[in-house]
Amino acid sequence: MDRGNHTASEFILLGLSSWPKRQELVFGLFLVMYLVGAAGNLLIILAVGSDSHLHMPLYFFLSNLSLVDFCFLSATVPKMLVNIQAQTQSISYGGCLAQIYFCILLANMDNFLLTAMAYDRYVAICHPLHYSTKMGLQICVLMLGSSWLIANIHSLLHTLLMAQLEFCASNVIPYFFCDLVPLLQLSCSNTQLNQLMILLVGGLIVLIPFFGIFISYIYIASAVLKVPSAQGKQKAFSTCGSHLTIVILFYGTITGVYLSPSSSHSADKASLASVMYMVVTPMLNPFIYCLRNRDMKGALRKLFSVKALSCEL
Repeated sequence: MDRGNHTASEFILLGLSSWPKRQELVFGLFLVMYLVGAAGNLLIILAVGSDSHLHMPLYFFLSNLSLVDFCFLSATVPKMLVNIQAQTQSISYGGCLAQIYFCILLANMDNFLLTAMAYDRYVAICHPLHYSTKMGLQICVLMLGSSWLIANIHSLLHTLLMAQLEFCASNVIPYFFCDLVPLLQLSCSNTQLNQLMILLVGGLIVLIPFFGIFISYIYIASAVLKVPSAQGKQKAFSTCGSHLTIVILFYGTITGVYLSPSSSHSADKASLASVMYMVVTPMLNPFIYCLRNRDMKGALRKLFSVKALSCEL
């Protein structure tokens, strides 16, 4: 596609460039976060796949969430590390569009999978006798497949609309990755359609799952409060604790990045908030589940004991 002479061929990702004398520290910090996050998420996938006791809907969605978080980290952090090593801040036009596509896709999938896990907990606590029928394998696969389809259509919509724009002024993006909103602010084309799609389609895709999770937890809390014993209440709440922690972390960081007024924070603060959303949250998710979930702890112990035994043999 011919983009004309007025469209930037590359963009500059400022990232954390305000710390020019600390780039080695930034490189080391992001490398450690990437390796820890990647290893943690891959271990979750391996543990769920290897332990037959975890072959149930909740852990089916959890393993897919870990896969999405691993891809989330890989969509942005390696490019930043390469730029620091090469002492450059540039990203090509095509590379920028690719980052936008994958970031929207994976953020949507995080949103949908957290909603599916909330529904799973709702059915397990509020309708335990119907759990096997309401959360059967076919239903879980249908939920996952439809989530990927909607997420792909949504990300493709914004990427194709972005590809129609021209960029003839500044090409500097204040984040360490290409994000939709700051890129629209750089365009010299009419972006009303793009903004309308963000408001309507993007708003629905974020708000509908959010309210789905919110309503699920209202029913869960109501059901748990009716449990007569304190031990029963604690056990019921403990099955939701890890998921609820991840939900708060996910939506909290989204709020910090996209809903805080631009006048209230500098570019550095916006970049740090994006690091929380794009790097820290995907890195922490597997550890939240491992530390708070007894079944995951047991599966990981089995996994490591089998590995140790095979190494000895």
